[in-house]
Amino acid sequence: MYFIFLLVSFLASAVGGICGIGGGVIIKPVLDTIGVMSVSSISFLSGCTVLSMSTISVIKSLKSDKSVVNLKTATALAIGAAIGGILGKQAFHYIYVIFPKEKTVGAIQAIVLIIITTGTLLYTLYSNKIKTYVISNQVVCVLIGLFLGVLSSFLGIGGGPINLIVLTYFFSMDLKCAAVNSLYIIMFSQFTSLFNSIISGVIPEFNTLALILMVIGGMSGGMVGSKVNKTISVKGVNKLFIALMVVIIFINIYNAVKFSI
Repeated sequence: MYFIFLLVSFLASAVGGICGIGGGVIIKPVLDTIGVMSVSSISFLSGCTVLSMSTISVIKSLKSDKSVVNLKTATALAIGAAIGGILGKQAFHYIYVIFPKEKTVGAIQAIVLIIITTGTLLYTLYSNKIKTYVISNQVVCVLIGLFLGVLSSFLGIGGGPINLIVLTYFFSMDLKCAAVNSLYIIMFSQFTSLFNSIISGVIPEFNTLALILMVIGGMSGGMVGSKVNKTISVKGVNKLFIALMVVIIFINIYNAVKFSI
Protein backbone atom coordinates (compact mmCIF):
# COMPACT_ATOMS: atom_id res chain seq x y z
CA MET A 1 0.00 0.00 0.00
CA TYR A 2 2.81 2.42 0.85
CA PHE A 3 4.31 1.85 -2.59
CA ILE A 4 1.09 3.28 -4.04
CA PHE A 5 1.62 6.56 -2.15
CA LEU A 6 5.16 6.85 -3.50
CA LEU A 7 4.25 5.87 -7.06
CA VAL A 8 1.17 8.12 -7.33
CA SER A 9 2.97 11.15 -5.87
CA PHE A 10 6.04 10.62 -8.11
CA LEU A 11 4.13 10.16 -11.37
CA ALA A 12 1.65 12.95 -10.60
CA SER A 13 4.44 15.35 -9.64
CA ALA A 14 6.52 14.49 -12.71
CA VAL A 15 3.58 15.13 -15.06
CA GLY A 16 2.53 18.13 -12.96
CA GLY A 17 6.04 19.56 -13.22
CA ILE A 18 5.91 19.33 -17.00
CA CYS A 19 2.44 20.85 -17.36
CA GLY A 20 2.54 23.22 -14.37
CA ILE A 21 -0.55 21.80 -12.67
CA GLY A 22 1.18 20.93 -9.40
CA GLY A 23 0.23 17.26 -9.34
CA GLY A 24 -2.46 17.67 -6.71
CA VAL A 25 -5.21 17.60 -9.32
CA ILE A 26 -4.01 14.05 -10.07
CA ILE A 27 -3.08 12.88 -6.56
CA LYS A 28 -6.34 13.95 -4.89
CA PRO A 29 -8.84 12.17 -7.19
CA VAL A 30 -6.64 9.07 -7.62
CA LEU A 31 -6.29 8.53 -3.86
CA ASP A 32 -9.99 9.30 -3.43
CA THR A 33 -10.72 6.55 -5.95
CA ILE A 34 -8.52 4.05 -4.12
CA GLY A 35 -10.11 5.07 -0.80
CA VAL A 36 -6.96 4.64 1.28
CA MET A 37 -7.91 7.26 3.90
CA SER A 38 -10.34 10.07 4.72
CA VAL A 39 -11.06 12.93 2.31
CA SER A 40 -9.56 15.51 4.68
CA SER A 41 -6.37 13.46 5.18
CA ILE A 42 -5.92 13.03 1.44
CA SER A 43 -6.41 16.77 0.89
CA PHE A 44 -3.75 17.53 3.51
CA LEU A 45 -1.20 15.00 2.19
CA SER A 46 -1.85 16.13 -1.37
CA GLY A 47 -1.17 19.75 -0.37
CA CYS A 48 2.11 18.81 1.35
CA THR A 49 3.23 16.82 -1.70
CA VAL A 50 2.39 19.69 -4.05
CA LEU A 51 4.33 22.11 -1.84
CA SER A 52 7.48 19.96 -1.95
CA MET A 53 7.15 19.36 -5.68
CA SER A 54 6.52 23.00 -6.62
CA THR A 55 9.39 24.25 -4.43
CA ILE A 56 11.90 21.90 -6.08
CA SER A 57 10.61 22.69 -9.58
CA VAL A 58 10.74 26.47 -9.07
CA ILE A 59 14.25 26.40 -7.57
CA LYS A 60 15.57 24.32 -10.49
CA SER A 61 13.85 26.54 -13.06
CA LEU A 62 15.16 29.78 -11.54
CA LYS A 63 18.68 28.37 -11.33
CA SER A 64 18.72 27.54 -15.04
CA ASP A 65 16.90 30.67 -16.26
CA LYS A 66 15.70 33.44 -13.94
CA SER A 67 13.74 35.11 -16.74
CA VAL A 68 11.45 32.09 -17.05
CA VAL A 69 9.34 33.43 -14.17
CA ASN A 70 7.72 36.83 -14.60
CA LEU A 71 8.54 37.84 -11.04
CA LYS A 72 6.49 41.06 -10.96
CA THR A 73 3.27 39.47 -12.19
CA ALA A 74 3.76 36.04 -10.62
CA THR A 75 4.61 37.50 -7.20
CA ALA A 76 1.46 39.64 -7.18
CA LEU A 77 -0.56 36.57 -8.13
CA ALA A 78 1.27 34.54 -5.48
CA ILE A 79 0.49 37.07 -2.74
CA GLY A 80 -3.19 36.91 -3.65
CA ALA A 81 -3.02 33.11 -3.82
CA ALA A 82 -1.40 32.96 -0.37
CA ILE A 83 -4.28 34.96 1.13
CA GLY A 84 -6.76 32.91 -0.87
CA GLY A 85 -5.14 29.75 0.44
CA ILE A 86 -6.12 30.71 3.99
CA LEU A 87 -9.68 31.56 2.93
CA GLY A 88 -9.96 28.33 0.95
CA LYS A 89 -8.89 26.26 3.93
CA GLN A 90 -11.50 27.98 6.08
CA ALA A 91 -14.12 27.30 3.39
CA PHE A 92 -13.14 23.62 3.43
CA HIS A 93 -13.71 23.36 7.19
CA TYR A 94 -16.96 25.35 6.88
CA ILE A 95 -18.24 22.79 4.37
CA TYR A 96 -17.36 20.09 6.91
CA VAL A 97 -19.53 21.82 9.50
CA ILE A 98 -22.49 21.96 7.09
CA PHE A 99 -21.91 18.48 5.67
CA PRO A 100 -20.18 16.40 8.37
CA LYS A 101 -20.22 13.24 6.24
CA GLU A 102 -16.89 12.56 4.48
CA LYS A 103 -18.66 11.26 1.38
CA THR A 104 -20.65 14.46 0.91
CA VAL A 105 -17.52 16.63 1.07
CA GLY A 106 -15.74 14.25 -1.32
CA ALA A 107 -18.65 14.45 -3.77
CA ILE A 108 -18.64 18.26 -3.66
CA GLN A 109 -14.89 18.37 -4.36
CA ALA A 110 -15.22 15.87 -7.21
CA ILE A 111 -18.06 17.81 -8.86
CA VAL A 112 -16.14 21.11 -8.64
CA LEU A 113 -13.10 19.39 -10.15
CA ILE A 114 -15.23 18.04 -13.02
CA ILE A 115 -16.46 21.56 -13.80
CA ILE A 116 -12.96 23.04 -13.61
CA THR A 117 -11.22 20.37 -15.68
CA THR A 118 -13.98 20.28 -18.31
CA GLY A 119 -13.83 24.06 -18.69
CA THR A 120 -10.05 23.90 -18.87
CA LEU A 121 -10.16 21.21 -21.55
CA LEU A 122 -12.61 23.19 -23.70
CA TYR A 123 -10.54 26.36 -23.33
CA THR A 124 -7.36 24.54 -24.34
CA LEU A 125 -8.98 22.94 -27.40
CA TYR A 126 -10.31 26.28 -28.65
CA SER A 127 -7.56 28.57 -27.30
CA ASN A 128 -6.47 29.62 -30.80
CA LYS A 129 -9.89 31.26 -31.28
CA ILE A 130 -9.92 33.06 -27.93
CA LYS A 131 -8.52 36.55 -27.52
CA THR A 132 -6.01 36.89 -24.66
CA TYR A 133 -4.87 39.88 -22.60
CA VAL A 134 -1.78 41.20 -20.84
CA ILE A 135 -2.82 42.56 -17.44
CA SER A 136 -0.22 44.68 -15.66
CA ASN A 137 -2.30 46.23 -12.84
CA GLN A 138 -0.91 44.76 -9.63
CA VAL A 139 -4.16 45.08 -7.67
CA VAL A 140 -6.01 43.09 -10.32
CA CYS A 141 -3.22 40.50 -10.26
CA VAL A 142 -3.60 40.10 -6.49
CA LEU A 143 -7.38 39.67 -6.83
CA ILE A 144 -6.94 37.03 -9.54
CA GLY A 145 -4.41 35.26 -7.32
CA LEU A 146 -6.88 35.40 -4.44
CA PHE A 147 -9.43 33.52 -6.52
CA LEU A 148 -6.84 30.91 -7.52
CA GLY A 149 -5.74 30.44 -3.91
CA VAL A 150 -9.27 29.88 -2.61
CA LEU A 151 -10.00 27.21 -5.20
CA SER A 152 -6.69 25.36 -4.90
CA SER A 153 -6.76 25.26 -1.10
CA PHE A 154 -10.42 24.24 -0.89
CA LEU A 155 -9.91 21.39 -3.34
CA GLY A 156 -6.51 20.33 -1.99
CA ILE A 157 -5.05 20.30 -5.51
CA GLY A 158 -2.39 23.00 -5.22
CA GLY A 159 -3.56 25.06 -8.16
CA GLY A 160 -4.17 22.66 -10.95
CA PRO A 161 -5.28 23.44 -14.48
CA ILE A 162 -7.13 26.65 -13.63
CA ASN A 163 -3.77 28.38 -12.98
CA LEU A 164 -2.70 27.67 -16.55
CA ILE A 165 -5.92 29.00 -18.03
CA VAL A 166 -5.67 32.20 -16.01
CA LEU A 167 -2.03 32.72 -17.02
CA THR A 168 -2.67 32.07 -20.70
CA TYR A 169 -5.89 34.12 -20.86
CA PHE A 170 -5.09 37.13 -18.68
CA PHE A 171 -1.33 37.31 -19.36
CA SER A 172 -0.95 35.79 -22.86
CA MET A 173 1.62 33.19 -21.78
CA ASP A 174 2.09 30.03 -23.82
CA LEU A 175 1.39 26.80 -21.93
CA LYS A 176 5.06 25.97 -21.35
CA CYS A 177 5.85 29.40 -19.85
CA ALA A 178 2.60 29.35 -17.84
CA ALA A 179 3.62 25.99 -16.36
CA VAL A 180 6.66 27.41 -14.55
CA ASN A 181 4.85 30.55 -13.39
CA SER A 182 1.95 28.40 -12.18
CA LEU A 183 4.29 26.35 -9.98
CA TYR A 184 5.71 29.58 -8.51
CA ILE A 185 2.18 30.65 -7.50
CA ILE A 186 1.34 27.18 -6.19
CA MET A 187 4.44 27.19 -3.98
CA PHE A 188 3.30 30.37 -2.20
CA SER A 189 -0.33 29.35 -1.77
CA GLN A 190 0.48 25.86 -0.47
CA PHE A 191 3.08 27.10 2.01
CA THR A 192 0.62 29.63 3.43
CA SER A 193 -2.15 27.02 3.56
CA LEU A 194 0.08 24.54 5.42
CA PHE A 195 1.34 27.21 7.82
CA ASN A 196 -2.22 28.30 8.57
CA SER A 197 -3.27 24.69 9.25
CA ILE A 198 -0.39 24.25 11.71
CA ILE A 199 -1.08 27.54 13.51
CA SER A 200 -4.83 26.95 13.75
CA GLY A 201 -4.38 23.32 14.80
CA VAL A 202 -6.73 21.86 12.20
CA ILE A 203 -4.38 19.25 10.74
CA PRO A 204 -6.32 16.00 10.17
CA GLU A 205 -5.03 12.59 11.26
CA PHE A 206 -2.61 11.13 8.76
CA ASN A 207 -0.08 8.32 8.35
CA THR A 208 3.43 9.73 8.92
CA LEU A 209 5.14 7.20 6.66
CA ALA A 210 2.65 7.98 3.89
CA LEU A 211 3.48 11.70 4.23
CA ILE A 212 7.23 11.04 4.06
CA LEU A 213 6.89 8.81 0.99
CA MET A 214 4.60 11.29 -0.78
CA VAL A 215 6.96 14.20 -0.12
CA ILE A 216 9.87 12.13 -1.44
CA GLY A 217 7.79 11.21 -4.48
CA GLY A 218 6.78 14.85 -4.93
CA MET A 219 10.34 16.15 -4.77
CA SER A 220 11.82 13.51 -7.07
CA GLY A 221 8.89 13.84 -9.47
CA GLY A 222 9.27 17.61 -9.44
CA MET A 223 12.95 17.33 -10.42
CA VAL A 224 12.14 14.97 -13.29
CA GLY A 225 9.23 17.13 -14.48
CA SER A 226 11.30 20.32 -14.34
CA LYS A 227 14.03 18.72 -16.42
CA VAL A 228 11.60 17.42 -19.05
CA ASN A 229 9.82 20.80 -19.22
CA LYS A 230 13.03 22.41 -20.50
CA THR A 231 13.34 19.95 -23.38
CA ILE A 232 9.75 19.31 -24.45
CA SER A 233 8.06 21.57 -27.02
CA VAL A 234 5.03 23.77 -26.36
CA LYS A 235 3.04 21.49 -28.67
CA GLY A 236 4.13 18.47 -26.63
CA VAL A 237 3.03 20.13 -23.39
CA ASN A 238 -0.35 20.93 -24.97
CA LYS A 239 -0.92 17.31 -26.01
CA LEU A 240 0.08 15.95 -22.61
CA PHE A 241 -2.11 18.50 -20.85
CA ILE A 242 -5.20 17.69 -22.97
CA ALA A 243 -4.77 13.94 -22.43
CA LEU A 244 -4.37 14.50 -18.70
CA MET A 245 -7.54 16.60 -18.47
CA VAL A 246 -9.58 13.84 -20.15
CA VAL A 247 -8.29 11.22 -17.70
CA ILE A 248 -8.90 13.48 -14.68
CA ILE A 249 -12.48 14.23 -15.80
CA PHE A 250 -13.35 10.52 -15.94
CA ILE A 251 -11.69 9.82 -12.57
CA ASN A 252 -13.67 12.61 -10.93
CA ILE A 253 -16.93 11.46 -12.52
CA TYR A 254 -16.30 8.05 -10.95
CA ASN A 255 -15.52 9.66 -7.57
CA ALA A 256 -18.63 11.87 -7.68
CA VAL A 257 -20.82 8.83 -8.30
CA LYS A 258 -19.00 6.75 -5.66
CA PHE A 259 -19.31 9.43 -2.95
CA SER A 260 -22.95 10.13 -3.83
CA ILE A 261 -24.09 6.51 -3.39
